This record gives sequence, structure tokens and C-alpha cells, in this order.
Amino acid sequence: MVHPRVEQLRFTRSELVRALAGVSEEDARRRILPMNAISWIVGHLASQEHHYWVVRGQGKNLLPELDGLVGYGAPASTPPLDEMWAVWHTVTEASDPYLDTLTTASLQELMAPYSESIGNQLQRTTYHYWYHIGESQAIRQMLGHTDLPQFVGDIRGGGPYRPE
Repeated sequence: MVHPRVEQLRFTRSELVRALAGVSEEDARRRILPMNAISWIVGHLASQEHHYWVVRGQGKNLLPELDGLVGYGAPASTPPLDEMWAVWHTVTEASDPYLDTLTTASLQELMAPYSESIGNQLQRTTYHYWYHIGESQAIRQMLGHTDLPQFVGDIRGGGPYRPE
């Protein structure tokens, strides 16, 4: 059975998809300063998961150009949304086999080369998603989008509380 913290990350991923449903390519590439473009957000979250779960966790570098395009500290960009969704799907699918192996014990281990536990990195990733989901909703409001999600979705079905 998958660890409850991994379930929470997967639920949060589904909330990103729900939050960005119906965003056009044109709107996704608009940058309202000082915020990021929505397309950048999708790629940026993929970049973090790629870095943690694919590169560090599995020793694979599927997308070496990703950090330079949308990684932490990279210059602002407005990449095509369809390309960023494709990257995001590639990365999350590549991350899942590693995430499926995590246990309460392994979440306490440090992930080299950093002195931070795998569990902390898992929580950091989940919270990072929520940060950018909020940012994306602010951007959508500023773009005049209506009928946006107003609260966390079906947590009972997708990410219920479950003890370890």
C-alpha cells in the first residue's frame, strides 16, 4: 500500500490539474508581474519532482534541460503550456515507481547530497504545489476567469486522512 504522504502528493497533483482546467495556451503564457506564467508553474513543479524523485531518487536525468527552463533560480519564461503538461506527465509517471517504494522508515532517511530527509522533501513538494496552485488562481482571477475552484476538492475520495 502506498504511504499516506505519497497519497497526499498525488491528491495535490490532481488539484493542480483541477485548478488549471480550461486554461488556454494564450492565458497560460501571459505573465502578470511579478507573478509567474501559468505554463511556467506547471513546468516548475515538474522540475522539482524530476530533481527529487527521478534524478536524486533513481539516478536518471530524463530532462536535463528542464532546470534551465523552469527550475529554481532560472530566468522567468513563458513556455508553451502543452509542452509543460507533457513534461509534467512524463515526470510524474517517472516519479511514481520511486514514490511507491517509500515507507515510514525510508522517509526518515537523508537524501544525498542534502541533509534533509526524504519525508521533508516529500512535504516540501506537496506544499510547493499548494503555493503555486494559489498563485495560479490569483493569475486566473486577474485574467478575468470565472467559475474557478473555490475550495479543496474531493479529499475523501482522493486524499483522505489515513494513519501511517
